[in-house]
Amino acid sequence: MITSALPYANGPLHIGHVAGAYLNADIYVRHLRALGKDVVWVCGSDEHGAAITIRAQKEGTDPKSIVDRYHALIKDSFERFGISFDIYHRTSSELHKETAQAYFLELEKNGSFEVKTTEQYYDAKAGMFLADRYIQGTCPNCQNPSAYGDQCEKCGSSLSPTELIDPRSTLSGEKPELKETSHWFLPMERHEGWIKEWIEKGILDGKPHHDIDQWKKHVMGQCKAWLDSGLHSRAMTRDLDWGVPVPLEQGKNKVLYVWLDAPIGYISATKAYCEANGKDWKDYWQNDESQLIHFIGKDNIVFHCIIFPILLKEHGGYNLPVNVPANEFLNLEGDKISTSRNHAVWLHEYLDEMPGREEELRYVLTSIMPEVKDSEFTWDDYQARVNNELVAILGNFVNRCLVLTGKYFEGKVPEPSESETPEELKELFATNADEVSTAIQAYKFREAMQAAMMGARIGNKYLADTEPWKLIKTDEEGVKKILFESIRIIAHLIRVMGPLLPGTSEKLKGMLGEGLDAEGKVVKGGALGEVGLLFRKVEDEEITFQKEKLIKEPIAEEAAQMDVKAEIDFETFSKLDIRVGSILTAKPVEGADKLLHLEVKVGTETRQVVSGIAKHFKPEELPGKQVTVLLNLAPRKIRGVMSQGMILMAEDETGKLVFVGPESAIDDGSEVR
Repeated sequence: MITSALPYANGPLHIGHVAGAYLNADIYVRHLRALGKDVVWVCGSDEHGAAITIRAQKEGTDPKSIVDRYHALIKDSFERFGISFDIYHRTSSELHKETAQAYFLELEKNGSFEVKTTEQYYDAKAGMFLADRYIQGTCPNCQNPSAYGDQCEKCGSSLSPTELIDPRSTLSGEKPELKETSHWFLPMERHEGWIKEWIEKGILDGKPHHDIDQWKKHVMGQCKAWLDSGLHSRAMTRDLDWGVPVPLEQGKNKVLYVWLDAPIGYISATKAYCEANGKDWKDYWQNDESQLIHFIGKDNIVFHCIIFPILLKEHGGYNLPVNVPANEFLNLEGDKISTSRNHAVWLHEYLDEMPGREEELRYVLTSIMPEVKDSEFTWDDYQARVNNELVAILGNFVNRCLVLTGKYFEGKVPEPSESETPEELKELFATNADEVSTAIQAYKFREAMQAAMMGARIGNKYLADTEPWKLIKTDEEGVKKILFESIRIIAHLIRVMGPLLPGTSEKLKGMLGEGLDAEGKVVKGGALGEVGLLFRKVEDEEITFQKEKLIKEPIAEEAAQMDVKAEIDFETFSKLDIRVGSILTAKPVEGADKLLHLEVKVGTETRQVVSGIAKHFKPEELPGKQVTVLLNLAPRKIRGVMSQGMILMAEDETGKLVFVGPESAIDDGSEVR
């Protein structure tokens, strides 16, 4: 039973999410399937909680509209990227509601909760109790004036609402008052003994449960820090109107806390999958022969290693995880990924702007995966890895081998008279697949990718050492043997690359055609399929375009401090040549959903400008529009079009772009000072 963290349905996916809990799980699950294991891998959208309602209020809509929009976007992004969940479910489904409420009632029946009356902040103007994220104030640790009631996102401190200095409601801006309310609490302190033995020794109910040496050090470290500081009661319900309702009369107007609701989403997703496929969900969750593994990011460790295991054991009958191989964080171009500053590589935008390059991103993210410490993605490194490794090593070997086979042997697998494996290839065929498998099963995906690429490196060296293009003049039989063994290397690559680069593996199968049998063995005399390039080089223009998107533009939030860029002097400003222009024509840029090719008249001159505004304006709306243009920006070729300036735009609170232009008609070419 494999789970991946449920992404929150209030925004799109970025590459940090992908590298944290989904690509690693996809590789692991594909490997298990290849071994013939009975595996179910579930995920789905986490669609409840205060952050959803806050976003809905900001956008002037309802929570369901928010989750419907982002559930569809996230699900589509996963599918287009090739993430192979058995099911991608959602916590707003009726099945999930029934499952979560039944689970809560069982815990209530077992005496797992304590009902406590506490003081909680209440917004009298809005007429409601405030969840942690509905409260902002000054952080007591770093003095950030925009810290939330549960966490300061500037210094990372965990907080409670009552710790904030000068708290205010994000709904009305008013200072909230403390008011009594009752909630169901999980008294985690009752469980310190067994949970400590389970985590630190791998012992459950007096029996060995899992191998603690296989757990990552940072996972164990974070768990031990929590345990050493002592476990405390945690509220399992909230005063909200969006979520799974508490199924008790005394719980009217309350919902299940998202960290009780969300992990039960794994169970409801499994139920949905099994109902649709004639299976019994209990075989995966309540069977001693089944193993449960959670793939998550490091910010979810304690929930999956302490809180959810307590909830599973308290219910009774459920398996506890044998491993929680949490990844650390992926940074971007020397900084943390930040959704509020739009400092991110969004998966859906990558898929739109870099079509056909799913495998390249998969390769790069696996190669730099933050398995035991934070790692960093840069576009220069992305370009170097694709061009110098995928193109120059893997793609080059396959192309040379198959092109030579087509040229010398009419596109059929050579049939050498003897087939003794050369010494330099024996170890590859004997041990490499096991090395890849061992690394994957130890959650060392970077190591697995390096081992899998070894076949291509050895293949390139084998061709370079034997030089069949020279040998063909004197020894055709020798060339048959060389190319036959090289095709065996490709067949080997198909096998080891299957979980890591599944699209590439399928392409290679197509290229070998009838030269590969159903068991993956090379067929002498078999006709090859259509041979083409596995990968194409990443051009400088593509990288430049992506880098320019990462200009930090903070999204303004109510009561938040403006993130102003570094000061410049007047002389620097005076170097900018900003003028008024009129758009003459507008048309889409071929192959780019977000770009428009504009012709802009600026005084006596007409400039062509490529602008990323296609999702905000239709081409036919733009001719005649007066705009401001930065003229002396260095020209750049974008998607084959030379862009000779930049249209200045602003972004409103909903994220929609608007033109920054003159208030009234003014002559084209007029200077903005």
